[in-house]
Amino acid sequence: MAPRGRPSDYKPEYDVQVEKLCLLGATDMEIADFFEVSVRTINTWKANYPSFLQSLKVGKEALDDRVERSLYQKAVGYKHEAVKIFMPAGSDAPVYAPYIEHCAPDTTACIFWLKNRRQQQWRDVHKHEHGEPGAFDNIDGMTAEQLREYVANSTVSPPSPDKESDKTLN
Repeated sequence: MAPRGRPSDYKPEYDVQVEKLCLLGATDMEIADFFEVSVRTINTWKANYPSFLQSLKVGKEALDDRVERSLYQKAVGYKHEAVKIFMPAGSDAPVYAPYIEHCAPDTTACIFWLKNRRQQQWRDVHKHEHGEPGAFDNIDGMTAEQLREYVANSTVSPPSPDKESDKTLN
C-alpha cells in the first residue's frame, strides 16, 4: 500500500541547519518560517525523522547550557575586559583606554538560581502543619461525611466562644 498524502518536503541536510538555527536561539515558529513550512510540519518532522529531532534537541540544549552559565555568572558576579573611548579636546584621534570592568552579583539572579537549584530551602510557599505530623494530609480528599466523622473523633477541641471578644469598644 502506497503512503497517503503529499510527499514530505523534509531533506536530510535540514538536520545541520536546524541545529545551527537553535544555537542562534530560534523558536519552532522561526524554524518553520526559515524552512517555509508550518509549525505543524516541524512537529511532524520531529515525529517522523529522529535525526531532525536529535539535531533540534542538541542545538537547544547547547543554548540552554549557555544561558545557565550566564545566569550563574550574573548571580555570583564577574569581570570582563572593556574599553573606554575618549576624545580629548584638541586631539586628532580618540584615545582608547582598556580596563577590567567588575559586575557585582545580581540579587534577582541569585534568588532565581537558588529557587531552582535548592527548591526545598528557597521556595516561596512552605507547608506548615499544626498538630501531629501528617494528620491533615488526607483532608482534601475527604467527603463531607468523612470530615464530620474526623472532626467528631479529633482530640483537638474547638475554641470556646468568648463573649468579651464580641463586644466592640465605644
